[in-house]
Amino acid sequence: MLSFKILETLALFTVAFSDLAVAETETAGGFGPSAYTAPGAFPTSVYKHYYNSPTATSAQPQPVIYDPVSHEIYPLELTDPSTLPKNDTHDPHILPPTASSGQILESAFQQILSIAGSSSFETNNCARCQAALQVGKFLAMAAPEQAPTFVVRVCEHFNFDQDCATTYGLDQLGWVITQVIANADVGGLDGQMICSNFISGLCSPTTTPLNLTNWFAKPKPAVLPAAKKPSGKRLKVLHLSDLHLDPRYTNGAEANCSAYQCCRDNVVNSQTPDEMVFPAPRFGAYLCDTPLSLMLAGLKAVPILAGTGRTGFDFTLYTGDLVSHDPDNQLSRDYVLYTETVLYDLIKKLINTGPVYPALGNHDTHNEAQDAPHALGGELGNQFSWNYDHVAGLWEHEGWLPQSAIDFARSHYTAYMVKRQDGLRVISLNTDMCIANYFNYINMTNPDLFGMLRFLTDELQDAEDAGDAVWILGHVLSGWDGTQPLQNPTNLYVRTYEYPSVDRFSPHVIKAVFWGHSHEDQLMIYYANNATSISAQAAQAVGWIGPSFTTSRNLNSGFRVYEVDSETFDILDAHTWKSDVNSYPQLDKQSVRGPTFEYEYSTRKAYGGSVPGWGPNDPLNASWWHLVTEAMEKDPALVTTFNTYQGKSSVRTQPCTGDCITAKICYMRSASASISQQNCIPGFGTVQ
Repeated sequence: MLSFKILETLALFTVAFSDLAVAETETAGGFGPSAYTAPGAFPTSVYKHYYNSPTATSAQPQPVIYDPVSHEIYPLELTDPSTLPKNDTHDPHILPPTASSGQILESAFQQILSIAGSSSFETNNCARCQAALQVGKFLAMAAPEQAPTFVVRVCEHFNFDQDCATTYGLDQLGWVITQVIANADVGGLDGQMICSNFISGLCSPTTTPLNLTNWFAKPKPAVLPAAKKPSGKRLKVLHLSDLHLDPRYTNGAEANCSAYQCCRDNVVNSQTPDEMVFPAPRFGAYLCDTPLSLMLAGLKAVPILAGTGRTGFDFTLYTGDLVSHDPDNQLSRDYVLYTETVLYDLIKKLINTGPVYPALGNHDTHNEAQDAPHALGGELGNQFSWNYDHVAGLWEHEGWLPQSAIDFARSHYTAYMVKRQDGLRVISLNTDMCIANYFNYINMTNPDLFGMLRFLTDELQDAEDAGDAVWILGHVLSGWDGTQPLQNPTNLYVRTYEYPSVDRFSPHVIKAVFWGHSHEDQLMIYYANNATSISAQAAQAVGWIGPSFTTSRNLNSGFRVYEVDSETFDILDAHTWKSDVNSYPQLDKQSVRGPTFEYEYSTRKAYGGSVPGWGPNDPLNASWWHLVTEAMEKDPALVTTFNTYQGKSSVRTQPCTGDCITAKICYMRSASASISQQNCIPGFGTVQ
């Protein structure tokens, strides 16, 4: 041990001596030398072991380091300059704990409040709205079960609705909104459209310019094919629309209530909640949908009045809306299925209809007006097949459509085409893509997400190639006063493809278009080139808007029969019947007499005298109707007549004077919503 101590002392002395050999003279003040030059050789004695040779000058020494705390020896790979790591995969990388869905909900709501109060957006409320939608999108994707609750809380905080839980809860629109926000591009056009249409017009998005490049397989023929010669034989075609059966109609309930849907046990007049103002008559009232008693009375009257009891109609059009106007929280799938079953069965039993060509209305699903695009994929893409399968099955059961149309309707949102043996093709569209269907707000850069217009255009091209005539039917009208279809995406949808399709294939292929939805007896004219020229020469096709069977709201009950040439499929006359709802209270407390349905008017007789040079067998086509509108400009009494018939001669129809005269003529010339908004005075579209 002594010898070891002596050696250690000598070694230290040697090092000190060598250092002194290169040190400069000691500086004053007790400090060491003013400079020091280290030896060139690495002091190998500092470490016991090395991964490489510490005396080599070609690389830095790599000593073996032992950690006295962890008792580990650090490997060469940690400091080896030839093996630099790309990422440190060994150390822990601490992340916050996974939030519960409840915590995500609370955080999302607080973010909404922060965005609403943030000054960074200044006056750009569109950007503020889209930022809020981004928060909602994250929640809808990360914790979808919390999204309906989130929507309700936001609604309640900002007072968007009187009963947010009922309107936007999971059992109502909450599940729909969750899907839409999760799938929409809320930072792009989708979000702008949502903020424009649902939140006080916070954004002002511009629609994609018309681009029909390659949309049509062929251009419109420069010379149209020669028109077919009339046969002289007239077909009788029944047009029913908007039956709106109310199986919950309650005799004696308040018929003058403060809710939208009256004649129910759960409604009152808010001015006199403890007193009955007007007990609901057995056969119906102006603020109510159709009770079963009126439904059967009216359907039984149809073949008697039309004179088709023995021969039957050649065929029948039904332009949608079977189900009553209940709020969503009172509806269900079963209620929709029940109504579909009852009404299609009654039409079959009580009217010798011939084949019936139906279209679905916005009320003929649950939730109202909702249809999801198949593009969502999987279960989401097929979530409304319960309805498509059911109505297609009923149409098959009643024997109305061929199997090819049934199969197509099941997989294409109930749209179909029927090629009749007489040379007429009937194309039925689902127009939920034109109304408040929230799923329309997914991928709005594609105006035909559901493929409905692609289907229509392809069928029209096939018909043109075959030399066939076409009738088109749907529920939601494409135009009139611009209030029925959605502004966006419908303006894009209708003006981009539907209106140009009618223009492209009229008048040689499309002979007529039929709508419902408004409940009123209306009409509109499609013109060439998006109505850039409005004249008899530019008039291409007519959109007939059928009167409703329901009396809601403030209307009489009605239906229509067309006389149609069997070869050209031009409409030669239209006959309308109505029932005076104002007389129904007198029918209570007795069972001898029911409601009276009576002939209201012939379209040709009502307006034909104003169109000189039009023979009794000439068609009531678009040119004829345009000439009628010109006559209306000269003789406002014709508009007064039109206004009366619009409400089916209801005593509640208000007179049309002043600006109303000009507006009604303009509406008749507006077969797309955007044309009406561009050209017409607003506020006179309805008599309700």
